Amino acid sequence: MHGAHGVGYEVYKRKHDVRMQVEKKREQDYRESRRMIADLERKVHVNI
Repeated sequence: MHGAHGVGYEVYKRKHDVRMQVEKKREQDYRESRRMIADLERKVHVNI
């Protein structure tokens, strides 16, 4: 938790604002990775 998000699990567990910030970043990372995957899949299918 600390390495990925800069906060320890105890702080994450106790502070709602920190938890919401971490979850927002996770959601952004997830959406960005899905976009990258979709782009790669389009490139692969175009080149076949």
